[in-house]
Parts: sequence; structure tokens; C-alpha cells
Amino acid sequence: MIERKARIFNIQKYNMYDGPGVRTLVFFKGCPLRCKWCSNPESQKRQYQVMYKANQCINCGACASVCPVGVHRMSPDTGLHEFVEGSVCIGCRRCEDACTPSALSIVGEMKTISELYDVVDEDRSFYEMSGGGVTLGGGEALMQPEAAANLLMVCKQRGINTAIETCGYAKPVEVMKVAEFTDLFLFDIKHMNSDRHYELTGVRNELILKNLRNLLQNRYNVKVRLPLLKNANDSEEEISALIEFLTPYRDYKNFKGIDLLPYHKMGVNKYKQLGWEYPIEGDPSLSEEDLDRLETWIKKYNFPVSVIRH
Repeated sequence: MIERKARIFNIQKYNMYDGPGVRTLVFFKGCPLRCKWCSNPESQKRQYQVMYKANQCINCGACASVCPVGVHRMSPDTGLHEFVEGSVCIGCRRCEDACTPSALSIVGEMKTISELYDVVDEDRSFYEMSGGGVTLGGGEALMQPEAAANLLMVCKQRGINTAIETCGYAKPVEVMKVAEFTDLFLFDIKHMNSDRHYELTGVRNELILKNLRNLLQNRYNVKVRLPLLKNANDSEEEISALIEFLTPYRDYKNFKGIDLLPYHKMGVNKYKQLGWEYPIEGDPSLSEEDLDRLETWIKKYNFPVSVIRH
């Protein structure tokens, strides 16, 4: 039997931010949103991508000589490395292997569910000591719903706590399929106003809110997470709209509270490596005073709230 595979771009061990206890975070490649502040831009596209550190390149031409599809070439005018417009990386990693100064890395790798489970299971003792487990992130794991459900099912059947970090933009049937094997949803809310949500992420939020409502009403464990940017989604009006939406579920045992995720710049250099412009001008970071203000607003309505600092 052919085993299902998932396309991932990273596995992070000893994670302490994305679910309870010590966790292994499996990053799925592909995302339906294009959040302007995305800290993992290499996660957005499903296909393989080349990340390139120009300051480490010695222009030796080794990558161009081994690439079977002509992604790389040496400029006939300058003799410097350049990418061939319209070329598509097939993920063979020959250029990565040939690049002695490690200026190139290929993003994206196909892994079977068994291979992923074996990596997760390596740290079972840490999960047992801390109440941790596995968390699927991305990108967006629900863009590969069958693979996500299979991995979560195997982990849950073998006694490993499961969580998924999601933007919630997926078909409700796919969300519910995954929910059967998920101990906790870490559910992002970017903005409550659909027009503004579209401006910030490229999609509207009606489907996202529908899925959040379905999970809460069907008694699946959910923690709501708010990625926060100054003057984008930190207003009292925005927080009040969120509180109004969540108030009917505040006393549900499966509603696990709200996490505030302050903007950070950890992904900025990745845009340059992908050859992309960083879409945010200025610095939308929130001060400690801003975070205290938001936390106070939310606590005023008797909601459990925490600030998650990476």
C-alpha cells in the first residue's frame, strides 16, 4: 500500500509556545492567507522554493552546473549568480549539496506519515514529563487535510497529545475531519472586520469565523490567538468585536482562553532570501504598555488571557 505523504518545510523540537508542555512542531508547506506580517514566508507556497543568501555566495557556478531544470545560471554579462525567470524548482537539492558556502537552501520536503511520526515519537519522554505532544503548524496544515488528519490520528492512537495551529480558512468538513484527532486548536483571529481582514491577509473572514463557531459549539478544545500589530488590530473597537463574538462561549469548558501574539521581526530576512519585498513599512511592534492595555481590556470581560513572547 502506498503511504500518504505530507509536504513540510521544518520540524522544530522542544517548542514551548504552541500548546501545553514541550512539543514537537511540524510545519506544513502551503497557506491560503498572505498575511503582511508573516514570519514564515517560505511556508506560503506549496511548491519547492530556493532561499538564497547573496552575501555568502562566491559565484563559483556549481549550482548552475548541476541544476537539471535551469533554475540557476551565471550571468553572461557580470559572471554573477542569478535565477532564471520562470524556472521551477523540483526539489532535487543538487544545488544545495553542491553549494560549499551554504548560500542555497531548498524549502520543502516530502515525508511519509510514518517518517513524521518517528521523529515526533523520539521525544515521548519529554511529552510525558511536561504534558506536551505534537503541534501541526505551517503554513497551514489544513491545506493538506488528509495528511494532517492521518498524522494526528496516529499520534493520538499512540498516546501523544495533539494540537494544530490554524488560520481557520478551510472547508468546514475538513476542519471537522481533523478535529476528531485534535486535543487542542490554536485558532488565529487576524481581524474581526472582513474588509480589513482582506486588506491584511488577502482573504475575507466569514469562513474563518464559521469554523471557529463550529468548533466551539461542538465542544472541541480551542484557544484563540491574536497576532497583534500596532494600528492594525489593536484598537478597543477590534477587541470589543472579538469579545462580543466569543462571549456566548466564555463559560464553555472547551474554550481555553486567548493568547496575545505580539508582532516580531524574526522572519524579515527570509523575504530577502526569497527575493521578495517585505510588505510592512515601519515598525508595528507593540510596547509593553500596549500589551498591558489589551490584556486589561480582555480581562475586564472575565476572559483568561496570556501574552506569548517568543
